[in-house]
Amino acid sequence: MVNRMPPAEIELKVREIIAKVLKKPAESVTLESRYREDLGADSLAVVELLYEFEQTFDISVPDDKARQIRTVGDSVKLLTEVLGT
Repeated sequence: MVNRMPPAEIELKVREIIAKVLKKPAESVTLESRYREDLGADSLAVVELLYEFEQTFDISVPDDKARQIRTVGDSVKLLTEVLGT
């Protein structure tokens, strides 16, 4: 289980996952990047990203929280909250 991970480490891991799943250069993934508009993610890709986050961080993200994610920064903030760091 991954917990008590520093926010900077969470951000790095999130960016790595996004780059891998969406096949984007890691340096092009910023906290301000919007999944659909900037990174070209469709609904299936967003679901796949959420799954990867849950598996990597050994957590479960509530559906209502998942629907609020629009940017990479939103993901980092949510994961930081869920992990209690």
